[in-house]
Amino acid sequence: MALDRRRFLEACSGLGLSGLFPGALYAQVNDDDPSITTDHVAAAETIAGLSFTDKERKLLVETLNDRLGSYEALREQDLPNSRAPASTFDPRRGGASIPDVPESEEGADISLPSAQRPESAEDLAYASVVELAQLLRSRAVTSVELTELALERLRQHDDALEAVVTYTEDRALDAARQADKELDNGDWRGPLHGVPYGAKDLLAVEGSPTTWGAKPYENQTIDETATVIQKLDAAGAVLVAKLS
Repeated sequence: MALDRRRFLEACSGLGLSGLFPGALYAQVNDDDPSITTDHVAAAETIAGLSFTDKERKLLVETLNDRLGSYEALREQDLPNSRAPASTFDPRRGGASIPDVPESEEGADISLPSAQRPESAEDLAYASVVELAQLLRSRAVTSVELTELALERLRQHDDALEAVVTYTEDRALDAARQADKELDNGDWRGPLHGVPYGAKDLLAVEGSPTTWGAKPYENQTIDETATVIQKLDAAGAVLVAKLS
């Protein structure tokens, strides 16, 4: 089995080893004989500033050598970025059910509480999604106005927050103008229609970098849009930025 640096470091990561130790250990391994020995581990300890007992070294060597083949097999699988993971997250408590939302020809039939436009932009920025939905639907505020406010505040505070990876300003303003046009015509898609939001940069958006929050992928672009973003687009929500 060929042993390259990337696969070796991936195996060490799977064992919970991080930092300098995996790289130091890799440097001790002979390409002609890729098996790892306790001597390799001991030499790597000195470089990485770690200390294991003889028993720990033997356990580590046994586990590393056993798992390298498994990691090799995993890396040979061609899994596209769109493939959903095997695990799922269900936030419902045991036995709880999610009520169906009644729909009409105009979309989701949801009653919204009355809302008054806040006097200050600061208060408008902190309004809830439900309040924004009502303000947008009643045309007390426009989607373009909310989108520009969101972009302005992100730029104002991001030096402190360090939250923005990529602004999607052109995409956002186009979506906001379309939302205002539809809302002016009485076409309401639902409570997210025209509401600006930010998405985790794990989600691909065509035309924008998708960095996954990691330096090796800072220039990565994926020429497709994640399903969750597509669904938010369909609901009329306005993506203003990709976030860390």
